[in-house]
Amino acid sequence: MPLVSVCWFFLLCLGLPVSSAQAGETHPFSVHDMLAMDRISDPQVSPNGEQVVFTLRTTDLEADKGLTDLWTVRTDGTGLRRLTSHAAGDSSGRWAPDGKSIYFLSNRSDSSQLWRIRIDGGEAEQITDQPLDVANLLVSGDGKHIAFTMEVFPGSSPTQTKEKLDEIEGKKTTGRIYERIFVRHWDTWKDGRRSHLFVMPAAQAEPVDVMLAMDADTPSKPFGGPEEITFTPDGRAVIFSARDVGEQEPWSTDFDLYLAPIDGSKPPKCLTGKNEAWDTNPLFSPNGKTLAYLAMARPGYESDRFRIVLRTWPSGEERLLTESWDRSPSSFCFSPDGKKIYATATNTGQRSLFAVNVKTGAVQTVVKEGSVRSTGTAADKIIYGSNNLRSPTELYSVNPDGSDVRKITNINAEKIAAARMGEYEQFTLRGWNDETVYCYVVKPVDFNPRKKYPVAFLIHGGPQGSFGNSFHYRWNPQAYAGAGYAAVMVDFHGSTGYGQAFTDAIRGDWGGKPLEDLKKGLAAALKRYRWMDGDRVAALGASFGGYMINWIAGNWPERFRCLVNHDGNLDERMAYFDTEELWFPEWDHLGTPWNNPPGYEKHNPVNHVKNWKTPMLVIHGALDFRVVDTQGLATFNALQRLGIPSKLLYFPDENHWVLKPNNSILWHETVIAWLDQWLKQ
Repeated sequence: MPLVSVCWFFLLCLGLPVSSAQAGETHPFSVHDMLAMDRISDPQVSPNGEQVVFTLRTTDLEADKGLTDLWTVRTDGTGLRRLTSHAAGDSSGRWAPDGKSIYFLSNRSDSSQLWRIRIDGGEAEQITDQPLDVANLLVSGDGKHIAFTMEVFPGSSPTQTKEKLDEIEGKKTTGRIYERIFVRHWDTWKDGRRSHLFVMPAAQAEPVDVMLAMDADTPSKPFGGPEEITFTPDGRAVIFSARDVGEQEPWSTDFDLYLAPIDGSKPPKCLTGKNEAWDTNPLFSPNGKTLAYLAMARPGYESDRFRIVLRTWPSGEERLLTESWDRSPSSFCFSPDGKKIYATATNTGQRSLFAVNVKTGAVQTVVKEGSVRSTGTAADKIIYGSNNLRSPTELYSVNPDGSDVRKITNINAEKIAAARMGEYEQFTLRGWNDETVYCYVVKPVDFNPRKKYPVAFLIHGGPQGSFGNSFHYRWNPQAYAGAGYAAVMVDFHGSTGYGQAFTDAIRGDWGGKPLEDLKKGLAAALKRYRWMDGDRVAALGASFGGYMINWIAGNWPERFRCLVNHDGNLDERMAYFDTEELWFPEWDHLGTPWNNPPGYEKHNPVNHVKNWKTPMLVIHGALDFRVVDTQGLATFNALQRLGIPSKLLYFPDENHWVLKPNNSILWHETVIAWLDQWLKQ
């Protein structure tokens, strides 16, 4: 009897629980494995550098949502333990400066409020009891003040805001009157409220709205977080990023840094008014003498390259640190001595960790492979989260020179061992204009080089995005590998992580360079991997990828057995009029539809519907206000009228993404069944 079977037999005899992985039972990866993975986020290193608190999300299919708790682990990887275990969600753990307790957000009291728990255990203590939900928690360096955000009507207190909301709720009429846009944004109808920053003493006095009269949000919506806010070194003021541009908001990317006293005695002062592009992520050096932040250079362009700017504090003299570095950092932290900045940035199919010399601007790669996020420092180590195409995020430590990489957590080890995944590799090819383009391939599970496999050709969104070396919870190529498909992902022109010129190349050319790269990328993959069946290929994409599916349907109609279009535009001209963030199409299509009609018609899928012939699955969410659902319904109408085999999967409760666990299962089962119908039967 094999050794594994013997061990399993004795465990059963002893009456001990045996996991499927321990028993040697494994299965191909599927959406169920993806949802079963525990998700680590928001790691925060303790003041003494000895522990990390982080949020761990588990999926509850019965409740159809994620459940979050706080966990801690020592920075050497020992002592992993669960700190909170309430049925309500606990998240956003932040250390008190003495390291003896942790502040966090929880909805234990039927709304999101601030709580505190001692690190050595015991019951949590509720700190705030506001009439509105509290979000985006920060603690000042001296521990004397706490900052957070609440959604209020500008000029109104939280109590007044709640009273106004109750009054609106009690009315028999439901109509709303708007005098300017946004009318709605991402997945929410606007009602005049703004996310304002509040500061309160840790002794639990009444919080102060430091943005009282501002008609602006901090952090930015819909994806900004507490990284866009910081306390000044003396704890007397806060600095935050906000876009206070009045009616220009839907076509402006002019986010600025503002300085506001914590007592609200003065209105916020703009620190970056000279730059009309994006300024964000303020962070002070350990000695408090330098304010670092991220800044773009081109107004109206959300995918411009972020540079790191250093501002002498409080004098205000500025120095552009990373102008010569052709990468766009997304997060960063200082080394304990303030001599280096550790920054993450997309980088040739990875999200790498870099060290930037504060004096010279010289950049060195610390960790290249995988998708690195949430960096912090602990004595002589860098602490970070990282995931890749075969593993969700775990915590790691590394020396500043990139040596001695160590895994701190291994929370998903058993689940990964139970699910067989496909091996992956990256290669390069010659794309548009003979320029280098990168491509990832994930092999089918239980790969046999003597077999021929169908291909799932995945096209990323953005278009300024990337399908790189990361563990995705919506577009995970392992879901296709587990179903017996080879996954092919080309980072076409317009993708991020290959230099700003490569990203900029998409402007005014949505259907040109990207389509050529996709054609050459698929051809290169089929030539390189003879086990791929070039006669059985499906193309799938969402957002810009969904647009590209519609564009392919009319301009590459003979290539694919079937197509999958999630939240993709059919008519780019009309899409301008029914979306919300107008700066995006105005930049990418070189103006407005009335000032530059050819910019919207040049690569407009609706002009090529007459060429459609490929079976298509269309998926859309009713709460997608970025790419509205009528675009998906219009696509399905055209397919049905043309008599092309087609199917519509419509979610009345999802936005641009499919977030609810059971909806995600339906999404994947429907998509895989569609591929099986056309590529396997």
